Amino acid sequence: MLEFFRRSTSRREDGASAVEYGLLVAGIAALVVVLVFAFGGVIKGAFGYTCKTIKNSGSATSGATC
Repeated sequence: MLEFFRRSTSRREDGASAVEYGLLVAGIAALVVVLVFAFGGVIKGAFGYTCKTIKNSGSATSGATC
């Protein structure tokens, strides 16, 4: 009889962990989006500067577009 009460009163929390993982993934995705918008201009400027430097160096691949 005691085993019957244990089984009937115990809760299954499998669904709750899936929801928690979903919220965690959504939070990480939101953080990535914020970081891309915050540092996107800085990174674009760094790559632009690097591309201009390579283009103006007179190397054999100077005909490549950036």
